[in-house]
Amino acid sequence: MNHTPTPKRWAMLHTRCPRCRRGAMFSGGIYNFGSNKIYKHCPHCNLHFEIEPGYFYAAMYISYAMNVFEGFVIAALTYLVSRNTDSPGLYVGTIIGGLFVLSPINFRYSRVLLLYLMSPKINYQPHLDTDDSTPYL
Repeated sequence: MNHTPTPKRWAMLHTRCPRCRRGAMFSGGIYNFGSNKIYKHCPHCNLHFEIEPGYFYAAMYISYAMNVFEGFVIAALTYLVSRNTDSPGLYVGTIIGGLFVLSPINFRYSRVLLLYLMSPKINYQPHLDTDDSTPYL
């Protein structure tokens, strides 16, 4: 039986482990208060996510870049919807509100991007990309 590897984009979108692309990186849902935490180890392949102490501080820079980009997008959408150029409060309010709503997403995906794209120590290992669940008969 041939196994099709899990696509990298799918694994990133669904916040799966970069080594096995199977195990979840986070507990709970994105908008569940108090449960948006990264696991210490992958539940599937036991990869230790925080490669070294303070490793995820680098994710703050990625999150900052995401916030700047999203702020510009929110400002452009606000202009397209309202055509208002006289009210800076409108823009400040929509940008702050929009970034507040997007902050749990930025929290997760800044870490995902860091582990997938900027961690040379972590490589995809296809032999770990297997479904270890047993079908119910």
